[in-house]
Amino acid sequence: MAFAASVAELQAEASCPLCHDYLKDPVTIYCGHNFCLSCIRQCWKELQDVFPCPLCLHHCPDRNFKKNTQLCHVTDIVKQIPATRSKRILQEEKSLCEKHNKVLILFCYEDLELLCPQCVVSFDHRNHQLIPIEEAAVKHRRNLRSYIEPLMVEVEDAEMGFENQIAKTFEVQREVENWRKELHYEYKELKCSLEVEKDGINTSFLKEETVVEKKLTENRRKISNHMVMLNNLLSEIAEKYLQTDLDLLTGIKNIHNRYENLETPAVFSYKLKREFCPLPPHYFGFFKMVSTFYVDLTLDPETAHPSLIISRDRKTVTYRTPSGHHPRAGTSYPAVLSSEGFDAGRHFWEVEVRGKGEWSLGVCKDSTCRNAPRSSSPANSCWHIELCTSICGTCTRGHIMRVGIFLDYELGEVSFYNMNNRSYLYRATDRFTEKLLPYFSSAYSSKSLTLSIVRDE
Repeated sequence: MAFAASVAELQAEASCPLCHDYLKDPVTIYCGHNFCLSCIRQCWKELQDVFPCPLCLHHCPDRNFKKNTQLCHVTDIVKQIPATRSKRILQEEKSLCEKHNKVLILFCYEDLELLCPQCVVSFDHRNHQLIPIEEAAVKHRRNLRSYIEPLMVEVEDAEMGFENQIAKTFEVQREVENWRKELHYEYKELKCSLEVEKDGINTSFLKEETVVEKKLTENRRKISNHMVMLNNLLSEIAEKYLQTDLDLLTGIKNIHNRYENLETPAVFSYKLKREFCPLPPHYFGFFKMVSTFYVDLTLDPETAHPSLIISRDRKTVTYRTPSGHHPRAGTSYPAVLSSEGFDAGRHFWEVEVRGKGEWSLGVCKDSTCRNAPRSSSPANSCWHIELCTSICGTCTRGHIMRVGIFLDYELGEVSFYNMNNRSYLYRATDRFTEKLLPYFSSAYSSKSLTLSIVRDE
């Protein structure tokens, strides 16, 4: 065994590092390495001024080659020794460069490519970091190991996203089903006058559900494909990690590119477009009236009672029972007016009422309503509806009511609607001859009451 190893080592020393065949016309270059004369000439064929050694990269000052006669004789002697099986296997296992058909010996860290001696001296890799294959394999094996955990996290996130989309599909179905139940209840209340409209709204629900489910399904498909791609990449990296150095580094650039260019598909977010149940035939124009004549009001702090707190955006007024009350002169109820007034046209606004206590909403004449009257009769120049937020003056904590007010100035009407169930409440009529201002008020008996102007939805 020792003799066979010595023979194999001797045969290796008599071989050219470039062609891996026995040396032909061996020459020694400046750094002391030996090559076939034709091999080193071919390697330096297109170079000028600088001639790096293909093995150690030491710069030789010129093309002067020293013929090594003694090594030539040694090579002739070695040729007579039969090639050992280990050498033949070693030569068969050597991977060759596709461009130059030379054995791959180095790895370019910038281009992530395996290089043969001919590649090393080309202009494509000049000034690049070139390292031995074994060292490069160690570094890239370490990199591949660092990819595994993030990829596992990506897979887990993708699986969670996939499950989330499935859950959202059921959520859409449940929400639509709840709307169907509400719709059924409303139609029972409105009886046969709304039966014709029911099928149309159910169709809209089905269409909306179908569209959203289709988008969710498509999004699940994208996430599923992404999961497959991630798992494939993870498996490929895990397999690559265990390969030999040459196999690991072959195609490593493609794995790097795929990992660095991973794009996680966006999760589809949805907002269902809800269809509302229409009112009976004589109120079919209600929603058109709301959308056509909706006005954006703001509260006027200059007209506010001292017990009222106006929000910064001037959309909400809150009444808190004061510890000691000292009414401002000329003010009866805790009230506030809108900054906007109307002396013509049709206008609609909506107010949300929260809390516990009595409240008043309506319009007042600009000339008289700044001293808010105690009565709601038209003789006092103020038209408003006054209700308790709950029966018998009590209110469940968290109760919310929405009231819509529609002013038709020329017709001389102020109408009120319960926006919770979209039902008609009350109407006051008179002949309007001056500017009218929206009016918001709370009674002193109220505990904690908030009135908010609803923005156009």
